[in-house]
Amino acid sequence: MPAAELDSYSLLLVYSAMAVYTLAFLAYAVDAARRSSVKAAPAESRELVGAGAAASVAGAAVPGRSSTPASSAPGRGDASATAPIAAAGRGARIGFTLTVLAWALHLGGAILRGLAAGRVPWSNMYEFAITGIAVMVGVFVLSRLWKDLNFLGVFFTGLATVFLGVATVNYYVAPTPLPPALQSYWLVIHVFVATLATGFFGLGTGLSILQLIKDRRDNGFLRSLPASAQLEDLAYRVGVIGFILWTFTLMAGAVWAEHAWGRYWGWDTKEVWTFVIWVVYAGYVHARATRGWRGSRSAWLQIIGFAAIIFNFTIVNQFFAGLHAYSGL
Repeated sequence: MPAAELDSYSLLLVYSAMAVYTLAFLAYAVDAARRSSVKAAPAESRELVGAGAAASVAGAAVPGRSSTPASSAPGRGDASATAPIAAAGRGARIGFTLTVLAWALHLGGAILRGLAAGRVPWSNMYEFAITGIAVMVGVFVLSRLWKDLNFLGVFFTGLATVFLGVATVNYYVAPTPLPPALQSYWLVIHVFVATLATGFFGLGTGLSILQLIKDRRDNGFLRSLPASAQLEDLAYRVGVIGFILWTFTLMAGAVWAEHAWGRYWGWDTKEVWTFVIWVVYAGYVHARATRGWRGSRSAWLQIIGFAAIIFNFTIVNQFFAGLHAYSGL
């Protein structure tokens, strides 16, 4: 099949994936709205229920039978324990199913783009965008094997829809041969690991955003989410994985630079920003592990790191000249 025809089918699959991601986003949004409509019982009612339960337990205590301490009775301790929390419903299940379908279409589009170009599909901004977003969504989908993070569905499907729209409108170019410097197996290793790291950073950023929102306002849909401390711990775990992968990305890039240009480091703009991102996430990991930075400071460091990645991909690629100017635009 001619390369132009393969590329046309690739675009069709990418557009189809965008449409299905949009439907998934709507399904997740409807589910979030449904859960937001569940109202918690008033605090006075919870206190009365807790006091009554404690009194009945205390009154029922007789010799030879165990007595439950009042502090462990319902309504005491964590007040959210007595608030009705709506579990993810049909909308979230539909949203996840649609997300998997969109991801399959998305992967098909990236693979066809690679076949049309006769190489891996990440040598310019358009290709890196569609492949990188596919990896990010893949990290979200496959994270279900580890932990149910379906509450991030709105974040990831919305992100995928917007980023794919921007990529197809602003960054699309026809397949072209690789520049000499990119004709290396390091293109496969270095860039793929970078996209995988970005996927984990994206997951951590979504968790950190929810953590900040939940710290400020814990009602409606937010009551159905894990506690703020749990969100922070999850964000830290995936952030550490991303940091390890990004460290390899930085090292592999230096090795590739030595093969291509005869030096490991040349203060090229892209190299500098890759290092800046590494420093931000190194500070995040170090501050939280050794300095006890928790709460909003920890979350903001994760978000700043991801913002630096977006800046590196968009602004640096388009407006800064250098040896890494492979935007294709």
